[in-house]
This record gives sequence, C-alpha cells and structure tokens, in this order.
Amino acid sequence: MNGAAHRPRLLLVGGGGGLVGRAVLAEFGSDWTIRSVHRHVTAHEQERGIEWIAADAGQVSDWRSVLREVDVVLNLAWYRAGRARRFRDLADGLERLIGAAREAEVRRFLQVSVPPATASIETSLPYMTEKRRVDAALQRSRLSYSIVRPTMLFGPGDKLLTVMLRTMARYHRFPMFGDGEYHLSPIAVTDLARILRAEADQDESRIVLAGGPVRWAYRALTDEMFARLGLPARYVRLSPRGAVRLARILETLGSSLLYAYEVEWLVSDLLGLPPYEGLDRPLEPVEPFLTLESRRLRGPRAGLSGYF
Repeated sequence: MNGAAHRPRLLLVGGGGGLVGRAVLAEFGSDWTIRSVHRHVTAHEQERGIEWIAADAGQVSDWRSVLREVDVVLNLAWYRAGRARRFRDLADGLERLIGAAREAEVRRFLQVSVPPATASIETSLPYMTEKRRVDAALQRSRLSYSIVRPTMLFGPGDKLLTVMLRTMARYHRFPMFGDGEYHLSPIAVTDLARILRAEADQDESRIVLAGGPVRWAYRALTDEMFARLGLPARYVRLSPRGAVRLARILETLGSSLLYAYEVEWLVSDLLGLPPYEGLDRPLEPVEPFLTLESRRLRGPRAGLSGYF
C-alpha cells in the first residue's frame, strides 16, 4: 500500500478473543502488523504474536502513542448489555480515539456498528444511542471511514445460531415470537472479516449494510435448523409483546440468554439486510454451518448422514 517493504499496521480496538476478533486476526494476520487494545490478552493473540496493549478503550485518555505508525483503525469494542454509564464511558473513549486518529492522519477508520432498528430502540436505549453517537462522531471527523453494519453473524461459538441449535437439541422445542414471517440475512463472521479487509482498501467514506447471501423468513430458518438436527419443528408460541415481557423478566433475574431489545429488533423485520457485493468469492451460506453444528450436537451416532 505504501511500498513493497511496508507491512500496513492495523490498530484493533476490542481485542482478538471474541467471535469477530478471531476472524479479523485470521484475515489480516498474514500480511498486516496488528496492535490490539483491550484489557486481557487472549490465546489467539499470543499464538499469532500480536502486539497487545492492556487498556480499556473507554478509559484511554491519550491515544497518541497507541496510534504510532498505524495505517488503519478497526473498532470492534462494544457491549451487548449494561448500565447507561458503561456505554457512555466507552463512547467517550472512542470519540477521543477518533479525534486522535484525525490528528495522527490515520489513512482509514473502520467502525463495526449495527443495523437500523426501531424508533424506540434508536432513541431510548443506551446500547444504541451511544453507538450512534460514535458513528456520528466518525462521520463528522473528516477521516476516511467505513461504518459497517452487519446483520446476524454466525460462526463457531456464536451467541445466537449455536445457542438456538443447542436449545432445540436439548428441549426439542423452541419459542416462536409471533408468526415468524420477519426476516434475517445471516452472514458468516469470516465474511465480515473479508468485508472489513475490503473496506480497509477503500477511499470513499460510506456506511455499509452487510447481509449474507440469503434473506430468510425467521420461521423458515428455524424449521431448517430443526431439520438439520433430525427433529420435527415444534414451537412454543408467544406474541411479540409477550416475548418482550418474558425477556425483561429474564434480564431481571440476571440472564443474558435474551434481551428485550433483541426480541423487539428481531420482530421488527429490519434485519434482512441485502448481501454485501464486491468480494473475490461468494458469501458463505448458512446451511453448511448448521449441518456441522448439528452433527456436533447430535454426537458421533449422527455419522455422515443428514440433511445437506
């Protein structure tokens, strides 16, 4: 990018131990130098010789030394839930990072964000309002940026499809919110990493909606998941409002299985995003992942027979 001898340097904010972080390390690690900022080093980072800086992104007051020789900043840092102060502090730290990146003349800033949501989520939920504050700060910054908004991610150890399959395999039933005719476009976490790599080489500042190759009706997707497990599709039916109430009760009891805003978002029919275009090979469909995870859950007796 800046000469054959130069290995571009990526500042990864949010660490390499999570679902997306592991995929990013695999995608960028062969020919980029990666500096990773988060609180605890992970085995994945140690194995790949990543330069680790022990810090909480929300508490870094001066990013200048962290940004030394950095070409591209990639922010993955965010929380799934928590008190408003938690999101506010992290957003403050990320705004400081954006300002420092502008002063350091960083070539490109990549922000992993979230898709559009309902008006109530967008305007009243700290998870979202603080995320949008960071997005807006980046848009105002005069940096070259991509704000990437992926829909439902899948990959080994994910917190959604894998958990759904495990629930179906254990109880042979699954909750269905409303009629299930709202949509999702599942996208592989490895494809998100490829998208981020492609966006790192762009010059145009833009917001990117990133869905997978197929727009599924939720009920069709869950039917497919039951089939991959070799089970009939059986549902415990809840109204969308009843499901939100149930999720709030679970939150009150300390559960992280499902949050009320996630139910509202799911049934809003806003998550069936169009596929990202322009990669060097097609996006990965979800069916092979469902087959492999289902075989793992069904155990060795499943053999190589199945539904793929």
